[in-house]
Amino acid sequence: MTKKLLALIFFTSILMESFGQIGGQTTYDFMNLPSSSRISALGGHLITVSDEDVALAYHTPSLLNQQMHGSLSFNQGFHVAGIKFGYFGYGHHVSQWNTTFHGGIQYTSYGTFDLTDDRGDVLGTFKANEFAITLGAGYQWQERLTLGANVKLITSAFESYNSVGLTTDLSATYADTSKRLAVTLLAKNIGTQLSTYREDNSERIPFEMQVGVSKQLKYLPFRLSVVYRYFDKWDILYDDPEAEDEILFLGEEPQERSQASVFADNLFRHFVFSGEFLLGKKENLRLRLGYSHLRQKEMTISNFRGFSGFSFGFGIKVKTFRLDYGRSNFHLGQKVHHIGISTNLGEYGGGRRTSGV
Repeated sequence: MTKKLLALIFFTSILMESFGQIGGQTTYDFMNLPSSSRISALGGHLITVSDEDVALAYHTPSLLNQQMHGSLSFNQGFHVAGIKFGYFGYGHHVSQWNTTFHGGIQYTSYGTFDLTDDRGDVLGTFKANEFAITLGAGYQWQERLTLGANVKLITSAFESYNSVGLTTDLSATYADTSKRLAVTLLAKNIGTQLSTYREDNSERIPFEMQVGVSKQLKYLPFRLSVVYRYFDKWDILYDDPEAEDEILFLGEEPQERSQASVFADNLFRHFVFSGEFLLGKKENLRLRLGYSHLRQKEMTISNFRGFSGFSFGFGIKVKTFRLDYGRSNFHLGQKVHHIGISTNLGEYGGGRRTSGV
């Protein structure tokens, strides 16, 4: 099955329309920020793990399941230049409908800015913020197949420029618990602007298709996850006209890249690899590591080696609370820190219960 899936990904991607350079072409890009510190620690993308973590449903609604009933999750991220972003979500399962619902708010605050005139004189200050109010549902269609959909109402305000948008996420997750294997197909950010920042100036939404696979090892408490991003695009390379040639070890002239090298570079930019150690009888301690080749290639400084593209973190459960931390290495001089706290309201009443309505 795995070989067939990889072949499908490979050939479908080649047949899709090629765009190249993916950054800076869409609005509402804040929606691609990870909704939780757990996702941050796992490379920024996790679409195949279905457990009690309701924050996973913000990007992938088919991960909604009965374990999320009564779950509350709050996450706060600290980005570069004082930018803050976060997510708050709640899950509710209705057993009569065999469906789990969730609601949440993702927000990004860019801080306070000086409002100046064309001569640079300060006239005052203004703030910039964006929000995505989310409602979603995951329906257990068959024993191993779950279908999900999110609807997101987006508001964005930059000084006197405002925009409202409406998007949806659609996903399907196949989970074989006997083999500890899960596969997900996700189409995220399908939608449009309902009102634009400027009249007659509509902008594109950051639509993206992803395919993911997770496999938990049988004799080791470790789960490996792989996400293939931009399933709908093949060429995501960016040629920087200002980039300097890399200085080789012995000072020899750099060779022009072969077609095979270019192909391999572009291919691996689609992948995000991550792993999670699940330690303890109840998996109360979780250690996480992730790697995004796209982030590593786009954020690494020429002739400087660093850890751009790598991320790590941990989660620990203390009584009824789970505390999580994630750190993403975007750039040599800047890291993004992400913290989260979650709990389940059912644990305070002696056990989790599901609604029959």
